[in-house]
Amino acid sequence: MSDIWGDPGRPTLLPKLNDTYQDFSQREINVFKEDVDFNGGNHVKMPVILQGVQDDIRVLREQIANNKGGTISISDLESALVKTEEGLQAKTEQVISQYNNQVRTLPNQEANRFDNNVVAIETTWDMRSQKSADPRKISARFLGREKMRQPQASRSNALLPKRQSVQMPGPTPGQQAKHMLTLRAVLDPHSNMNRQALNDNFGIQLPLINTKQHSRPSYSKPIIGTTIEPLAVLPKANRVDAQLAPPPISEEDARKGIMSLIERGLIPPAAQLTLDPSPVRNRIAPLHEPQIKHKPPQPEAVSLLSGVKLDPATMKNDVSKMPAVPPHPKSASSSITETRTPSAKTRVTSSSMPQVKTPATLKTYEMPIQPLPDQKEPPPTTPASGDFKQLSHRFAIQNGRTRDSSSEFIAFKQHYCLTWGSIVTMIKHIEKMLISYTIPVAFVNGDRLADLAMEFELEKPPSIDDMLSVIINREDVEALIGRPGRRFKGPRGKDVAATRIQSSWRMFRDRSEYLDYRKRKWASGVIAISWIMHVKMSKVKIKLKESREEHLENFRRRARKLAMSWDRIKQHRRTVIHIPSLGLSQDIRDSINEFGIRQNTQMARLCDIRDPNVDVIFVSPVPLSEETLQYYSKLLGLKSAVESGVVEDQCDMGEKYKIIVPEAIKSFPAHRMCLSSILKYSPRTLKRIQHLIKGCDAYIVTGVPHKDDLAIADYLDVPILSPEPEVAHLYSTKSGCKRIFASANVEVPPSEFDVYSIGQLHECLAQLVTENLTVKRWLFKLDDGYDGRGIGYCDIAEHLECYQWALKESRRYGEKWSKKWAQEAAYIKIHAEIPDVLAKHARPVHSELYEDWSKFLDAFLSQGGVIEATPPSDSITTLTVDLLIEPTGRANVICMGDQIHAETPFSCWGVSMPQSSVEPDVLNASCKKVAEACKSRGIIGYLSVDFVTFIDPKSNDQKLWALDLSLHYSDSLAMFQLMSYVSNGKLDLSTHTFNVPPPKQEQKKRRRRLAGQEDEQPPNTSRYAVMSTRLLHTNLAVVHYSVFFQMCRAHGIGYDIKEKQGTVFTLLDSFNRENLGMLTLGDNLQGALATFARNMSIIHQEISAPNMQGETNFKLAIKDIESILGTTVENAEDSDVA
Repeated sequence: MSDIWGDPGRPTLLPKLNDTYQDFSQREINVFKEDVDFNGGNHVKMPVILQGVQDDIRVLREQIANNKGGTISISDLESALVKTEEGLQAKTEQVISQYNNQVRTLPNQEANRFDNNVVAIETTWDMRSQKSADPRKISARFLGREKMRQPQASRSNALLPKRQSVQMPGPTPGQQAKHMLTLRAVLDPHSNMNRQALNDNFGIQLPLINTKQHSRPSYSKPIIGTTIEPLAVLPKANRVDAQLAPPPISEEDARKGIMSLIERGLIPPAAQLTLDPSPVRNRIAPLHEPQIKHKPPQPEAVSLLSGVKLDPATMKNDVSKMPAVPPHPKSASSSITETRTPSAKTRVTSSSMPQVKTPATLKTYEMPIQPLPDQKEPPPTTPASGDFKQLSHRFAIQNGRTRDSSSEFIAFKQHYCLTWGSIVTMIKHIEKMLISYTIPVAFVNGDRLADLAMEFELEKPPSIDDMLSVIINREDVEALIGRPGRRFKGPRGKDVAATRIQSSWRMFRDRSEYLDYRKRKWASGVIAISWIMHVKMSKVKIKLKESREEHLENFRRRARKLAMSWDRIKQHRRTVIHIPSLGLSQDIRDSINEFGIRQNTQMARLCDIRDPNVDVIFVSPVPLSEETLQYYSKLLGLKSAVESGVVEDQCDMGEKYKIIVPEAIKSFPAHRMCLSSILKYSPRTLKRIQHLIKGCDAYIVTGVPHKDDLAIADYLDVPILSPEPEVAHLYSTKSGCKRIFASANVEVPPSEFDVYSIGQLHECLAQLVTENLTVKRWLFKLDDGYDGRGIGYCDIAEHLECYQWALKESRRYGEKWSKKWAQEAAYIKIHAEIPDVLAKHARPVHSELYEDWSKFLDAFLSQGGVIEATPPSDSITTLTVDLLIEPTGRANVICMGDQIHAETPFSCWGVSMPQSSVEPDVLNASCKKVAEACKSRGIIGYLSVDFVTFIDPKSNDQKLWALDLSLHYSDSLAMFQLMSYVSNGKLDLSTHTFNVPPPKQEQKKRRRRLAGQEDEQPPNTSRYAVMSTRLLHTNLAVVHYSVFFQMCRAHGIGYDIKEKQGTVFTLLDSFNRENLGMLTLGDNLQGALATFARNMSIIHQEISAPNMQGETNFKLAIKDIESILGTTVENAEDSDVA
């Protein structure tokens, strides 16, 4: 123990051991720090262990110093040494394991040979951190470690033995060549030796992948010509015409680059190109304050290739940091000691030496940056000449008063002394605002305040938002200002609140008065405008009335002139202007579907050119296609062939007729205007008609008269062959025709007209039922009804409870039943039941126009109407007679026929001509009476009268009742003109037969008639026709007219010019082709009816399918024709029996 510690005056072993341990531990700490850096951040605990050992030794020394003469525990010293040994052993094992896990790489081919005295340092790759170690750092680390392990000359008392230097021989040329081949194999992944070299040298087993290498074809001859495809260029069409769209750019062309596309013309030279994303990025340049422009920038961590940070603020001119000049390699070999290598494959190369550079060999970016010399700051500027302001001038306003004694405010005042006047004014505004809202404190930005003062120096006072823009604590101030009632808590807050209340009340009062004034002003303006419009409208009405009176006066003047010259006009060349207009009321026009087609059903008016002295101008209400015009041209060209009986003998009649379409049809496509109104607003058409009739006699034949007919006649200065529009409208109503029939003294059904109230309706109906108990059904007709559209019915007899009792009363009174006193009791009972019967059992005929009886009753009472009885018979026939009252007053019957019904029994669908239901004399007499009654009322022109005939069940006599009167050109009259045109026949008014000229026969030689041989029967010249303009089939729209006529020809539907028998069509609709007109001629009525029904059946079968029947009236018409055929067959049998 004494040998160890010794006496106090004798040197002991413990201090020496402590000094040696401290020196060794310090060196090992430095070495281990380098090992930590070399291992890429692997935290090694060895320095911590050594530091702990030093702490233990220091504690022991303190104990020895404190015990002075005492004993020291040997166990404590041994425990400290054991800890040191254990820590060093763990560190050694850890370092060895790290070196064993490192991968060595082969040396570079161009590396210089090592001297025999230099130890080879290999570049390593850390498998754990995946980083390559810098050979310069490794060499520096190993050199430092070898120097540390060498014995120091200054320490003669070191205990470690001195190591002998070891010289390792360099690689032989054969080994170098082998290493080169191995290196090439490792670097070439496609080499066959790559997989084996990695496995032998580094222990890396790569997977075996069999790849087929495509053998390149061997060419015996050199290839001549280009081996690449030409690039796409701009097409020639685009080079000629620059307005064409450029061709699309493929992805392969886009890879060539923008310059290639521009040179080849795929991108126009003047095109503006935009690169997305843009290679140039814009960024706002920072603006620095003048005081900090000479301040060095903030340090930034900029990583350069050399590892030097370009930070002049942190770098100092320290010469010690400059790298030292290394000695020559041969001279340094003596100072290099033995180095232990963990692997036998270590090679000594000159490249492993630390690359130490001199200041002369350093590159620019590797040199340390020296700080710039200190520059003197610019001299301070005065407020008058300075362009730079301080960072900010701030001062406070507390309780509405500025702290003018503060240093900040004094500096601010000195800085802006030249513009202080406007700034003071602005400060006063801010103080006033802060006082009014009781703001305790506000901090003002002086610079912003100066700018705001210069802006509002000569303008109006700033707003609150402007003043808040200079306040730094704006959010707090705005929060206080935004509180309700804050402005009333300051000084004179009560006065301000009272003023606010008074101003609000005055505003409300004045606002209310203003709104009332504006309302009254608006009302006065509306009244004034309404009055002005009323005055203007009254003036326009007066002018229109004067104009219409003038037109009417001119119409009457021209009518008198026409009457005087009518006989001359009939014998000379004349032009007839046909305007098939339906001048009905607007409500009726709106309720008619395809109103234009309905007006065009009288295309057969063109057949008036049968008279050689007549030229026709037909105004069409719808546009006509070229196909339709060609059809009528061929149809009208048959005149010569019909007269001669030779089909080839046809002529062109285009000069005798003109078809004109008004241009205003396109201007009013949705307005259901009559043709006269459209023609009135077609000035070019009127001028053309005026040009066509120039220099010849002409007159207008219209349809349903309209007041615009007078304007057209006045413009063309031609008469109209029709009554005045008001007269025609008056006597075309149901009540008006009853007056005509009453004055004509013709037999009419039991009826009452001019019924306008519900009470009058009940009273009249009760009286009629009481007087005519045999009538079962009663009709209610609107005065303005057209074509059976405004008719209702009710079977009164079936629903009257007192009907049987009334029949008994009538039989009991016998002939006295016609007396009022005999009917009084029955009238009272029937009148009591009539309202309930009508409400429950009355029905309108057209439910699509009137939904129920109540709607029909409203229309009936608003327009007025008639109550009429139906014939008391199951078999009735309705007739139509067309007449012409010439301007001279002469009445002529033109045609007559029996009606055919389809949709309803009250609407005429077609006509069979001539009529065969009534004796000619009876019908002619009735027509003559009606014509005389019309003549007495100034009615001229074309008109039609409807009659109904039946067998009276009481007397078994045939009755003929006059039903309706229409003062216009009818469809049946137009079809009769077509019948006369294609057959060249005439109607015998005395016998009501239509006869055609007999066919021309060849003259034969007379032969002696043998005994008993009968004479040859003369040919049958009598003809019957069935005609209609209401054929409707929606499937016709899918068939063109050319295909339609081929279909008819295939089924034998046609017209025989020689025999004057067959079928003729009238085309009404050129575009939809759903409506059609048809005329069938035969030598007897049954044959004509059968042919007509057969034609409709064939057409329906050809254009329809089981799943596409379409909307049509063919079936209903065929059904009615079959019933007529049955009646005619019965009548023929009865006549044969008689």
